[in-house]
Amino acid sequence: MLAVDVSPWLRPDANTCADRSFCHTFGRGEGKHQMVPGWPYSVVAALETGRTSWTAVLDAVRLEPGADVAAVTAAQLREVVERLVAAGQWKPGGLEVLVVLDAGYDAPRIAHLLAGLPVEIVGRLRSDRVMRRPTPPRVYDPKGGRPPKHGGEFVFGDPPTWGAEQAVTVTDTRLYGKATAQAWDRLHPRLTRRAAWIDHDGPLPIIEGTVIRLTVEKLPSGGVNEPVWLWWSGTAATKADVDRCWQSFLRRFDLEHTFRLFKQTLGWTKPRLCSSEAADRWTWLVIAAYAELRLARPLAADLRRPWEKPAPPNRLTPARVRRGFRNLCTETGSPDSAPKPSRPGPGRPPGSQNRHPATRHGVGRVLATGEAYSRPAHHKKGTRPRRTKERQT
Repeated sequence: MLAVDVSPWLRPDANTCADRSFCHTFGRGEGKHQMVPGWPYSVVAALETGRTSWTAVLDAVRLEPGADVAAVTAAQLREVVERLVAAGQWKPGGLEVLVVLDAGYDAPRIAHLLAGLPVEIVGRLRSDRVMRRPTPPRVYDPKGGRPPKHGGEFVFGDPPTWGAEQAVTVTDTRLYGKATAQAWDRLHPRLTRRAAWIDHDGPLPIIEGTVIRLTVEKLPSGGVNEPVWLWWSGTAATKADVDRCWQSFLRRFDLEHTFRLFKQTLGWTKPRLCSSEAADRWTWLVIAAYAELRLARPLAADLRRPWEKPAPPNRLTPARVRRGFRNLCTETGSPDSAPKPSRPGPGRPPGSQNRHPATRHGVGRVLATGEAYSRPAHHKKGTRPRRTKERQT
């Protein structure tokens, strides 16, 4: 299982930093969504099974201003999967690599861009989406006219349009109580020639998949219990496929623990760098340090705090492994020599003016097109689900 997500390196006051974009943040002091300038990084990590906060970070790419998120993510995933196949991590005949995405990604388009690779896409969809059913069989019409390309509508917010499910599963979970998953087969979005598909050659594709609706009995935080809609790139889903999809989506949140460790413990966003290239190098140094912690997981001792519960040696969290990592450094040794003392340079004389001021740079957006961003009316809370009508003659 691979998880993909974007984590920002916020630089709101760094006007001299180039290649900054508006990054989506939440809960920054006011508890609401904000767009803050910074460097957004797209990270791909391999997920583990079971209750754990460990991930294996495989790749990180900085999104430049004006970048197409879906295209960059698809190219990044293609390179990662090809490396895994070349390294023997995936062999023909095995299960396809499952890629888990959050609601900010266009899952059907990424599945179309990754055609030909042994991958499956599971992505979260907004609750106001409208899908289309398969094309109905052609019936002779004496009046003539173009045959329809899409079937009836599947409106997420309108239960009478759902019809019979392909598969239904009920699972008892520890945190969420009874979890019910419903699946509908062969549903696809109705694409139009705008935004990302405006320059597509030939007829627009029909990207079919399985829509999964997940409802739980309770939430651990006591928040609003709303259903979660998922889209799987496979079809003819069985009960085992439905359970694997929604349980894999819950494992995606392990990547959030990795981002928190990067920022709060390993100091990923602490340096005040002016160059985006230097930020890329520092990001890979942090990833290398995290890889060393993963390798030292079975060797580190549990240096727990007095208020923490004991944990088995093979079940230590990344923060606990980092505490015991310093005891391993004395045994492994280092190829570096002792640092030599030096004195800092004289710098600019006191009282003199800076004759070479740094260049100021603007802040861009990470969008598929260069048009100005405006929130669509159907995305506002409280509006009716969006419906689409097909012209038929």
